[in-house]
Amino acid sequence: MKKDLTKITDLTPNEIKQIIDKSFTYKKDASISGLPSSILKGKVVAMIFEKPSLRTKIAFEAATAKLGGIPIFLTSNQIIASGNNEKGRESIPDIAKNLERFADLIITRVYDHKTIEAIANNISKPVINALCNKYHPTQALTDLMAIMWHKKEWKNIKVSFIGDANNVSTSLMHICALMGINFSVASPKNYTIKTEEYEVALKNAQKASSTIELLESPEAAVKNADVIYTDTFISMGEEHLKEQKLKDFKNYKVTAALLKKANKDCIFMHCLPAHRGEEVTDEVMDCESSIVFDQAECKLHTAKALLSTYLT
Repeated sequence: MKKDLTKITDLTPNEIKQIIDKSFTYKKDASISGLPSSILKGKVVAMIFEKPSLRTKIAFEAATAKLGGIPIFLTSNQIIASGNNEKGRESIPDIAKNLERFADLIITRVYDHKTIEAIANNISKPVINALCNKYHPTQALTDLMAIMWHKKEWKNIKVSFIGDANNVSTSLMHICALMGINFSVASPKNYTIKTEEYEVALKNAQKASSTIELLESPEAAVKNADVIYTDTFISMGEEHLKEQKLKDFKNYKVTAALLKKANKDCIFMHCLPAHRGEEVTDEVMDCESSIVFDQAECKLHTAKALLSTYLT
C-alpha cells in the first residue's frame, strides 16, 4: 500500500525511530567519507515549491543527488502558476497525475494542506509534505534528530515552544506526543494551537506517558524545560499582519533572561530563518546553548533518511 508523509501522525513511533536511526547513520557516514551513494540510482524526485526555501530546498536536492537520484525543482509559476495558490492552467489532480508518469516521489512545499491531500489522493507515488499552512513534518523529524543529538537521555525531557501556534509548533507537538516527550507551548490567547490538533496530541501523549500543556505565559512554559524553541511570529503569506502580530507577541521574545528560567543545561532551537530582535535576541541565537546550525544540518540527514525510506 502506498505510504505518504502528509503530517507527523501518518507515522507510528516505531517508524519515527527508524527514520531517526537512519538519519544518524547518514550523519555518521558523511563524517567518515562523504562519498555519494547509488541507492536512488535512476530515481526521479520532483519538488513542487510554492513557498521560498533555503534549508529544505537544498537539503532535499543535495540528499537526492548524494544518494544517486535525480532532483527536479519546480517553482509555483512552473506548476501551480501562482504564488498565492490561485487557479492555474491545470487542476491539482491533473498536475499530480502527470508528474507521477515522470517522477518516483513528489515533495510538496505549498500554501494549503488541501493541495497536498489532492496530490496524494490522486496518484500512486509517495508524497512528502515539506511544509504547508497546517503541518511541517520534515521539520519535526529534523528537530527530533537535533534533540537526540544534544540530549542523550531524551525520553522524559521537556520541550517548550514560545510563540505562534503555527505549522512548526503543531508538528513539533505531535512528534513529542508520539515519542513520549513532554511538551508545552506558550502563545497569546488568539494564537493557540487548534483544539482538534491538541486533542490528537493529547491522546498520543497519554499512550506514551508524557504531557502536553497549552499556556499563555512564557515563564510558565519554560519552567523545568530542557529545550526552548521558537519560530518567526510572521509566517510566509502573513506579511500584511506583521504590525499587529508584533504587538500581540511583544512579550514572547526569547531572551537570555527567559533562557535562565529553564533548566541549567537547556538548549535553544529555531527552525530558521530567524528574525533577530523580533522572536529572539542575538544574545540567545549566538550563545553556547544555541544549536540552531546543528539543527539546520539535520535537515540533510533526515532528507536522506526519508528518501531512502520512501523509495527503497
